[in-house]
Amino acid sequence: MLYQIYETQRSMMEPFSDLAEVAAKLFTNPSLPLAQLPIAQRISAGYDLMHRLGKDYEKPVFGIHTVDVDGVDVAIHERIEIDKPFCELRRFKRFSDDTSTLAKLKGEPVVLIVAPLSGHYATLLRDTVRTMLKDHKVYITDWKNARLVPLSEGEFHLDDYVNYVQEFIRHLQKGYGNCHVISVCQPTVPVLAAVSLMASRGETTPLSMTMMGGPIDARKSPTAVNNLATQRAHSWFENNVIYRVPDSFPGAGRRVYPGFLQHTGFVAMNPDRHASSHYDYFKDLIKGDNESAESHRKFYDEYNAVLDMDADYYLETIDTVFQDFKLVNGTWEVKNPQGKLERVRPQDIQHTALLTIEGELDDISGSGQTAAAHDLCTGIPKTHRMHYEAAGAGHYGIFSGRRWREFVHPVVKAFLKVHQPTEVAAPAAPATAPKRANAATRAPAKQAVKAVAKAQAKAPKVVTKPAAKAPTARTARNTKA
Repeated sequence: MLYQIYETQRSMMEPFSDLAEVAAKLFTNPSLPLAQLPIAQRISAGYDLMHRLGKDYEKPVFGIHTVDVDGVDVAIHERIEIDKPFCELRRFKRFSDDTSTLAKLKGEPVVLIVAPLSGHYATLLRDTVRTMLKDHKVYITDWKNARLVPLSEGEFHLDDYVNYVQEFIRHLQKGYGNCHVISVCQPTVPVLAAVSLMASRGETTPLSMTMMGGPIDARKSPTAVNNLATQRAHSWFENNVIYRVPDSFPGAGRRVYPGFLQHTGFVAMNPDRHASSHYDYFKDLIKGDNESAESHRKFYDEYNAVLDMDADYYLETIDTVFQDFKLVNGTWEVKNPQGKLERVRPQDIQHTALLTIEGELDDISGSGQTAAAHDLCTGIPKTHRMHYEAAGAGHYGIFSGRRWREFVHPVVKAFLKVHQPTEVAAPAAPATAPKRANAATRAPAKQAVKAVAKAQAKAPKVVTKPAAKAPTARTARNTKA
């Protein structure tokens, strides 16, 4: 009933939110007498804030139309490459009429960005995509809102997530010979499972895996998110956060973890910070600071847009990742599309380079959780593994914002370049091809560390140093925001 009550309340509030938006404009329109009142700016700001607090936030668009490549504006055409019931493989194809730029674009690495299915849309990685497009061919998993998926499409399980990732990897391998995979937060676990299963079967695995801020081993440095998952029984989640989609949506009757409940949880983690942010927005409107106000709008347009997750997928993720720790315990079995259970064995991965990235101030995936992948992927030579910690960066800072662009991205770019074969692999590689023998042609991770240092030469106070188990690079702790 909670979902139905929420939707009823939202529908009732929608007209008032729209009215507040109109009123805010009335008090700021210089051609109207209301705008001449001494307190018109304050009244308008109040109505504007009321509108934003009460409005319904729909799925944002990526809105990436051009990117700058060496001073040349390259056009971006966004299109759906594969359409699955619960996910779209979205491609950002680049176009240019500059001959030298076009030649450069054709030879660049192919990257599959696996976006998290944990409440927000894939557009949360807009900055990640825009930055990567400067030097890479980019694809991304664009997960669908479960309440828009009819029951006729069936259920969605964590196993399906893993199988989707494998299908997308094979699709890129067929077209380009191979690809690199970047996973951000939640998908680090299913991506590692997907590549592990491919390696165990003897399939060609991706050239590299970049894992950013994910719960590979959620037992390390547990955060508030980890504690909630471990302190509550499976039955508690099923009884308290799982509801059926109301009749007004295409997915009516589907069991989901509703987006509005997830959003409540996001805000509850830092309520004071969000309250201060909205109050600052109100003051910016009064002062006429349009730049700061627009920055607030952009952030919350993204942050407040949430999607429903299929209940089976969500509950299985809680069990597998946060309660039973099946990946690190070596007990995880995934059902393939043919219905056969396969054991996830990360130690079978041998020919895929591994880069793990963590934020020093990450309060969602604690320190060491992502780096734990190195302890599991023992089959990958240490010379092809690397860990990087971004000093002063929180969870979002490792894939969005200034720290991502100036510090983290150069590391990722250098690592992918080092582990990209010098010669382009032949297209249409069979999905069941034996493990490739081109690992020896790649430069070792020692060169990656040097490349990272070179890429960050212009950044202030950057330190590059080795770690005990794998080469690593790290920004200085006193780097300012």
